[in-house]
Amino acid sequence: MILRLLVLAILVAGCSREQEANRPLTFWCSNNAGEIAFAKTFSEQWQRSRPDKPLRYQPIPEGQSSEEIILASVVGKTTPDIYANMWQGSVEMYAKAGVLVPLDTLKGFTEFIKTRCDSAVIREITSSDGHIYQVPWKVNPIMLLCNTRAVNSLRNAQPPYTYAGYMNAGRQFTVDKNGDGYVDRWLGYTEVKAIWYERLFNFYPLYLAASNGAPLIANNRAAFNNQYAIEVFRFLQTLYKDNYFARERLSATRDPFLAERIASQFTGPWTVSFLEKYKDKGFEYGTFAMPVPDNHRGPVYTYGDPKNIVIFNTCRDPQAAWEFVKTMVDKPGDLKLMELTNQFPRRRNVDADPFFATFLKQNPRLKPFAEQARYIKGVDNCAVIVEVFDIISQEYEACVIFNKKTPEAAIADAAKAVDVLLKSESAKE
Repeated sequence: MILRLLVLAILVAGCSREQEANRPLTFWCSNNAGEIAFAKTFSEQWQRSRPDKPLRYQPIPEGQSSEEIILASVVGKTTPDIYANMWQGSVEMYAKAGVLVPLDTLKGFTEFIKTRCDSAVIREITSSDGHIYQVPWKVNPIMLLCNTRAVNSLRNAQPPYTYAGYMNAGRQFTVDKNGDGYVDRWLGYTEVKAIWYERLFNFYPLYLAASNGAPLIANNRAAFNNQYAIEVFRFLQTLYKDNYFARERLSATRDPFLAERIASQFTGPWTVSFLEKYKDKGFEYGTFAMPVPDNHRGPVYTYGDPKNIVIFNTCRDPQAAWEFVKTMVDKPGDLKLMELTNQFPRRRNVDADPFFATFLKQNPRLKPFAEQARYIKGVDNCAVIVEVFDIISQEYEACVIFNKKTPEAAIADAAKAVDVLLKSESAKE
């Protein structure tokens, strides 16, 4: 009986090893339609060319947010082998937790990434331990969209804008028909909620534009207690104080830009397909760089909203996983991304590369975003970057929205709180 049980155990163990060896690589993608089509295309292509390395894709499971789903899968050790849609700001946290594969240890990765990305991008994605845990994949530069019919009719207030020019547009465009303090059209709107990620689409791109792409964190300390952050807070505070921006939530109504209740908005290329589908006849708009200080010189940077690709350390064949990922981020893969999603690859000189010229000629509304992609930043490699943005967001609400603090005091208080946070995190390590 003991001998029979021993033989049975050996057979079961052998079957388990064989099943594990034959288990397909799992690839999670975003659950929007364009990226599902992208994932399907490349998964099927891989299956045809590499039947020896089976792979299956699926949209990330439904949940409140993809970040929460990924965190739950890490905790539960149910991570996919490959995930394509990782917010860049989350990577350092997962890298320090030891749950990601250092991609620079895989054959061919370093050589490939140097041909795709410039040295500035490679520095940005390199972790504090010197390894690279993410493949720079796609970006959505945040820019200023303007109702050109409305703003071109204003006196000396056409884009691209400095702070003074934008304020001049606000004085002319904002309307209080009855003189009772109630405004029914504004220069612009940006989300007023004090949620950390909302600052990625107002404060942060304006800060990058003003500072020529300066970091928020440097040498494990707050680096944003400077004239640029202060002036961004002052600029936004004035927009609200003078009623050029709406404090009320406009997101529950018909799109205020298309309804011409606002003349401008800070947004990314995803907005273009929406506007083209729903705009009224005769509605015209243009895409411009973010507003900058009046004395600004040089190119205008912005936030690129980068989403990247990672391989989790639960992957049984990281090299095969990387070989699959590489098919998605070579030039044909990047072109297919643009065609299916209207998003842009994190690749050098997309706007000037002849390989992408036909697409940009056929989609002229997207070309300004491709040109802006030369001057974008992600977020700093900081394991607590969400908490950093949360601190900034609390001060943003007090200063910008409710005018309870001066910009100098709000930025100084945010920097002090961030320094305490970073010192506390360092002590834990």
